[in-house]
Amino acid sequence: MNFPSKLVKNAVEQLSSLPGIGRKSALRLVLHILKKDKLTVEKFGDSFIQLINRINYCSICYSISDSDTCEVCANPKRDTRIICVVEDIRVMMAIENTMQYKGVYHILGGLISPIDGVGPSEIRVEELIDRVNDNDITEIIFALSTTMEGDTTNYYLFRRLRDYDIKISSIARGISIGDELEYTDEITLGTAISSRMPYSE
Repeated sequence: MNFPSKLVKNAVEQLSSLPGIGRKSALRLVLHILKKDKLTVEKFGDSFIQLINRINYCSICYSISDSDTCEVCANPKRDTRIICVVEDIRVMMAIENTMQYKGVYHILGGLISPIDGVGPSEIRVEELIDRVNDNDITEIIFALSTTMEGDTTNYYLFRRLRDYDIKISSIARGISIGDELEYTDEITLGTAISSRMPYSE
């Protein structure tokens, strides 16, 4: 693709490095941005600079937050005895949108995938174990995708947690095998949370 300007080319290359955005889509976005007034574009760019410089990760659950503790963990109405284990912030947001869950979360930051070189030490397993040891936890809910990686992670976590005097459950399998939870509709996901079942090997 030939560009009339090196500045345009650079902007297109930066945008097309994002997932789901090809060079043609990136070019359309760049040309759209060029039609905006300077102040609007500056605010747009500044929002990303602030995002990188000021974003925090919750010291309890590892969600994205504006402060040291996220809104969920800081909410006194949440049941801190119940922890829902999720892969990432996208799944947490999907569950929150169902308005069916009143506990707290633990974000692993990934799933165990030996083929990709991701083992238990690359995700936040030990941090979860520490939370169980240090707090009065009554239930752990596995809310991981019904993929091979999700099932592998579920099984590993179960083996690490089964000797604790806590209930270990998994979201109901109304969700098709191989589905990513972030793409599941809110009604189905809400039902899966409400109808969770004891986890079994």
